[in-house]
Amino acid sequence: MKLYIKETYIALLGLFFTIVCTAQQDPGYTQYMYNAMTVNSAYAGSTGALEAVLLHRSQWTGIDGAPETQAFTIHSPLRNENVGLGLSIVNDKLGPSRELYMDANFSYTIALSQRTKLAFGLKAGARMMNIDWTKGQYYDPVDALLNNNIDNKINPSLGAGLFLHTEKWYLGTSVPSFIRGDYYDDIQESVVSERLHYYLIGGYVFDLSDNLKFKPAFLAKAVSGAPITYDISANFLIQEKFTVGASHRWDDSVSALFGFQISNNFFIGYAFDYSVTELNKYNDGSHEFILRYQLQKSPKQIKSPRFF
Repeated sequence: MKLYIKETYIALLGLFFTIVCTAQQDPGYTQYMYNAMTVNSAYAGSTGALEAVLLHRSQWTGIDGAPETQAFTIHSPLRNENVGLGLSIVNDKLGPSRELYMDANFSYTIALSQRTKLAFGLKAGARMMNIDWTKGQYYDPVDALLNNNIDNKINPSLGAGLFLHTEKWYLGTSVPSFIRGDYYDDIQESVVSERLHYYLIGGYVFDLSDNLKFKPAFLAKAVSGAPITYDISANFLIQEKFTVGASHRWDDSVSALFGFQISNNFFIGYAFDYSVTELNKYNDGSHEFILRYQLQKSPKQIKSPRFF
C-alpha cells in the first residue's frame, strides 16, 4: 500500500489535529460583520436597499491543500419593506474536497418600537459535495473504499435565524441548517456526518466624535461535541471613509482589518490573519478580500449603510 501526500499537507493535518482536535465544518470569515447573511438568513433586506457582497479567502497560504473560500451574497427588501429576499452562494475548497453551498433566504421584519426591529429568517437550499481522493491520500487501487470519488453529492439544507437591530446595534442568532448531511473531515480524511451549528452575532456603533466611530463586533459558534469558538473584533470608522481595526479568533489567530468606502455604493475591505498556533511555522498567514455594493435610493431608505 502506497501513500502519496505532500509534506506540507502532512504538517497541516498533524498539527491541526494536535492543536484543535475538531474539524471546522462550515466556512469561517474574519470580516463576518459585512457578510452576515452567510450565517443568518434574517439579515436579508435589513440594510434597507439592494446589497451585494463578494468575498475571497485564502487560509494558511503556503500549505498545499489549505482552505480556500469564495462567497457571493445578494439581498434586498421588497416593495413591502417588511419582507426581504436574498441569495447566498459559497464555494469552499479543502484538500481533495470541493463543496458548493446555494441558499435562498427569506426574512420578515416587525417593528418593536420606533427604532428597534426584529426580523425572522428562513433559508433553504442545498450543498453539493465533490471529493477527488487523488488530491489527498491515494491508496493502492484495490482499496476501493478509499478510492471511490464523490461526484456532485447533494445534501439539502434548511435553516432559520433571528436578527434584532437598530441604527446603532444588532444582535442575531441562527442555525444555518437543521438537516444533517455529510461533509469532508480534513483530520480523518473521510466523509463523516455533519453536526448542528449555532451562531450568535452582534455589534455596536459608538460615536466618539463627528468624524470617528468605534465599531466592536463578535461572532460566536457552538457545534455539538466541540468547544464554543468566538471572534471578537474592534474597528474604527474615520470620516465614514476609512476603516481600521483588529480581531481575535479563539485559540487560532489575530487579525488586522482595513477598509475603504470608495463611493456611496462601493466598499472594499481586507483582512490578514496571523496564526497563534504551531501552524504559524508552516504558513504565511491568511488573506481575505471583500467587495460590497449598496444601491443608494434615498437617505430615508438606507439604514446606516457604512456601520455594519
